[in-house]
Amino acid sequence: MKRLITLSFRNKDLPPFSCEFGGRRRRVLDLPLIAWLTLIWVLLWSSPNLANVLTGAVVAVAVCLAFPLPRVDLGLRLHPWGILMLAGYLLYDMYTSGVRVTRQIFVDHPHRAAVIAVPLRCRSDLMLAATAVAVSNVPGGSVVEVRRATATVFLHVLDADRPAVLDAARRSVWRLERLTVRAFGTPDEIARVAGPPPSTTPPDREGDA
Repeated sequence: MKRLITLSFRNKDLPPFSCEFGGRRRRVLDLPLIAWLTLIWVLLWSSPNLANVLTGAVVAVAVCLAFPLPRVDLGLRLHPWGILMLAGYLLYDMYTSGVRVTRQIFVDHPHRAAVIAVPLRCRSDLMLAATAVAVSNVPGGSVVEVRRATATVFLHVLDADRPAVLDAARRSVWRLERLTVRAFGTPDEIARVAGPPPSTTPPDREGDA
């Protein structure tokens, strides 16, 4: 027996926070859009009572069914366990990186900085942007450029005195990429980041701090 209404958590092919009506002509409703239209309806009536909320919801659903928007999949999926893993690692990495940067400030000799290229495995614009934001939130390194055509981020590293430090910076980016995709990515993206990291192509752009 076909379901009349299917929510997005039951059908992974649907956009997040949406539902699908069955029948000959299937319709996908964006629940946040319906909530927003309902809020506008209540504000127009200037009376937030139950009757206006219910009427606004009915009007919002009718408008969305009469004038359906094109189906756009942003490639966003919410994985609760992955989100917890990402949040926990970010907190840990922020603490350890903050301690390391503080230690570097009080050393006597100067450190050489570098801008290194780190190729990523994910390909969607959303996952590239999310990975770049996650990397930039960690002290000690910041993304100065994201090259979409090659899925490459250019990372500014404070301490680049040894090749091992640069390798550790690349591994940190790939780890954050994997955790970010496992938190918000599609199954295809998750399978992609499960593979080995791409090979780096020298030279990196280096300069004195």
